Amino acid sequence: MSDHETPMVNGVVEHKIGEEVLPFVEDEYGGVIVEMTTPTDPKCFEGFRYHHAEPTYLMLVYWIPESESTIPLNASHRVRVGAVVLNHNKEEKYGLLRGSGVWKIPTGVVDEGEDIFAAAIREVKEETGIDTEFLEVLAFCQTHESFFVKSDLFFICLLRPTSFDIQKQDLEIEAAQWMPFEDSASQPITHKNELFKVIHRICSLKMEKNYTGFSKKPTTTFFDDKLGYLYLNKQDMNNPIT
Repeated sequence: MSDHETPMVNGVVEHKIGEEVLPFVEDEYGGVIVEMTTPTDPKCFEGFRYHHAEPTYLMLVYWIPESESTIPLNASHRVRVGAVVLNHNKEEKYGLLRGSGVWKIPTGVVDEGEDIFAAAIREVKEETGIDTEFLEVLAFCQTHESFFVKSDLFFICLLRPTSFDIQKQDLEIEAAQWMPFEDSASQPITHKNELFKVIHRICSLKMEKNYTGFSKKPTTTFFDDKLGYLYLNKQDMNNPIT
């Protein structure tokens, strides 16, 4: 073996020159994670491929066995929420999308580590200054090749307002107002866009008490007991979960 070849030792890269073994820790899947703390010759990472990058690190991976790699790909989806806020007068809260002339429900991307219901409450507060409480996930849709060519999960949430005075966000929203449900239905975008049309129909059925969405139930994961939320239809269950 020449000095330029790079052997593998216990799943980590070894420098042939100087016989230096890179520091590593074993992971729970039978592999190892190399922990880089000092600059290293890039030649040591020949054969590695880029996996993903974050603000504080760049991850490279190398599949050692002579078989097809089963290393999971980087995150394939982003998660967004849309919030329908209905008050006792059957009015919806809308924001005017800057420069478009379209009145829309508050929408936004779920932050890392943030629950879906919490994101909906936050987006309404940020865009309009209105405080709300979460009621249900009315529906969700999945689309592909969206933001940065990733897939998109969009959850439509129903919220109840606990305050009513609007203080709009100046950066993204041109105007904000409570709008009668019938007026929102008459917008041209509601008739032209299938998603807008279906959301409006669901809200109409909800007000007529002919539609039940998904309520949240605190739960824990089976592998590490982390708190999460299960979204379920309590009304249609024979033995409702409390």
